[in-house]
Amino acid sequence: MARIRKQKQQKQHWNIGIYIRLSKEDGNEQSLSVINQKKIVLEYLENNLKEQYTLMDYYIDDGLTGTDYYRPEFQRMIQDIEKGSINCVICKNLSRMFRNYSDQGYFLEKVFPIHNIRFITVSEPKIDSFLYPEALNGLEIPINGLMNDRFAAKTSRDIRDTFDTKRRKGEFIGAFAPYGYQKSIENKNKLIIDEQAAAVVKNIYKWFVYDGMSKQGIAKYLNEQGVLNPSAYKRNKGLHYYNPQKEMSDVYWSASTVSAILKNEMYIGTMVQGKQRVISYKVHNVISVPEKDWYVVPHTHKAIIEKELFQKAQYLQLRDTRVSPQNKKVHMLAGFVYCADCQKAMTRQKTKGNVYYYCRTYREKSKKLCTKHSIKEQTILKVVLTVLQKQISLLYNMEEITKAIHTTTPYHIAHTQNIIEMKKKDIKKVNDAIDVLYEDWKKKYIDYEQYHRLKLKYEIQIKQIEQSIQNILKNSNTVQRELEENQHYKKAFLKYQNITSLNRSILVELVKKILIYENNKIEIVFCFTNPYIQKIE
Repeated sequence: MARIRKQKQQKQHWNIGIYIRLSKEDGNEQSLSVINQKKIVLEYLENNLKEQYTLMDYYIDDGLTGTDYYRPEFQRMIQDIEKGSINCVICKNLSRMFRNYSDQGYFLEKVFPIHNIRFITVSEPKIDSFLYPEALNGLEIPINGLMNDRFAAKTSRDIRDTFDTKRRKGEFIGAFAPYGYQKSIENKNKLIIDEQAAAVVKNIYKWFVYDGMSKQGIAKYLNEQGVLNPSAYKRNKGLHYYNPQKEMSDVYWSASTVSAILKNEMYIGTMVQGKQRVISYKVHNVISVPEKDWYVVPHTHKAIIEKELFQKAQYLQLRDTRVSPQNKKVHMLAGFVYCADCQKAMTRQKTKGNVYYYCRTYREKSKKLCTKHSIKEQTILKVVLTVLQKQISLLYNMEEITKAIHTTTPYHIAHTQNIIEMKKKDIKKVNDAIDVLYEDWKKKYIDYEQYHRLKLKYEIQIKQIEQSIQNILKNSNTVQRELEENQHYKKAFLKYQNITSLNRSILVELVKKILIYENNKIEIVFCFTNPYIQKIE
């Protein structure tokens, strides 16, 4: 009879990966800290795992929720599983590995079995898929996963409600402050100015609004000066900042980055939050939120940019100010010259040594839609300068009139107050008459019908006097407001009292648009007053 030789069974060797996760919602819970999770798992390996093993690596996701499938260390662990680098995964408990019920089922029932992965949890519910594989087929594990999933849903709602409350109050809740600001050490929900970055923001607005630099030109200049872009600047400050739209090695400015800074209301002291949100606690894809649903709270922090300058930047961005790639600055008239008939921006073209403006609709769309409106650039510049000089001269000559107005203003205010006081005394007299009328009725001097009729008459009289007071106040406020507006208008123009030439800064401050008509007529629309029209001779 042939002898049967028993094969000696080869012992299993485990290449172990330890997974650890600490999320923001765990707060300062010491038992869940990375150090303690490590300690708990290592004690288990030392005291409970009798087989031979090699600890291959730690996979630590710090500050990420368990419902997020795209945890970088979790993904690295899956890659090592697929490569065969590890065949055993250990974690503290199911909630550290999964907070998503569907993901738990997918990995425990499909991914791990396909790759022959031993899965162990050292805390309740305790799992060891190698020693007790039947435990995965029971009810306890799915029920525990479902409870973790519901807990994650509730936590997500609670966190969202808390964040919404903070947003409504104007408290900053972002992980990183906008470029130009930093979080206060005393209050992480408060923004304070980062002077170094704020200086760059101020320059960007100045260059764009007053110096006529294009967004691309500003980006190119900042790159030439070696200024780090916002993402690289934050990382250089020691912040663990990551922008998924940019490479980690990208330190350069772009026109889109400059544009975002020029549009950001945060720089005028207004807190703007809630522009984006994740789809759900399970689906962490970010989607845009309609502007009407943003949280906008003014005066929450110190402004870097004055509101007037910010508004000028917004207006200029609406204009057609395209520039050739080799130029950093837009032309002085870029975005100012429009066809008076079709209201479209006019196109600039150099012809035989002269520069002309033409109606863009006529040149690029159809000659039937508009007319040529051809005009020399030099003519426009000459007319605009002449008109501004005349306007400034008129305002300067009105100095004595303005002084007279200011002299009479205190008298006007005092006179208005005297009239109002007299009206109030009239109201008191009528109320006194009503009181006497009431006494006459009580003493039977007059009957109720007479009392009611006379009382109604007095009440109508009181309402008429009160309306008169409201009209007086309204008229007085209108006069005062017009005086203030005229002063602002006058101040803006007289700042350029000795103007002899034009630059873009002057146009931005004083001129809204320049309309070109056929028959050599130009209409200059000022930022402060009615259009001034001059016919070209």
